[in-house]
Amino acid sequence: MTNSIKPPETYAEWAAVIDMFKAKTDDETVLASMRKGTLEWQSGVAERFSKKLIDAVNYRMNSASDKFQKEMGRAGGQESAIVRALLALRKEMSFLARAIDLPVLPEKDRLHYRALVTDQADNMQRSLEDSAKKDRTGKLASIVRNNKVNVL
Repeated sequence: MTNSIKPPETYAEWAAVIDMFKAKTDDETVLASMRKGTLEWQSGVAERFSKKLIDAVNYRMNSASDKFQKEMGRAGGQESAIVRALLALRKEMSFLARAIDLPVLPEKDRLHYRALVTDQADNMQRSLEDSAKKDRTGKLASIVRNNKVNVL
């Protein structure tokens, strides 16, 4: 674990930091570096940067969803395991919402990219609530409502 990473200034430096972000390398340190980073916002570079960032966030959202599914499969109906899985998913989605809301991005892009994460979290929550309706006891629905994944 590194204590600090030089804030990226060039596309090449950004690419390396985004790769670390995608690989979940010391998340808080990487995020701190990304939040302090700068970039000359010019045609070509801006598009490549945005694509790389969005691809990394999508990769992490898919990984979080896969991990959640595995944890739910292992939970075996145990309330504490279900709550842990839900809270881990919420924590990751919340982190991704912060990670994509970077000062280096133009405001309209920041809002649009953050909406991608919040919309995905909302869709996950809706899907979980719909699935929980199949549980006749109502217990799973209660757990899902009380431990929302879209509280970012």
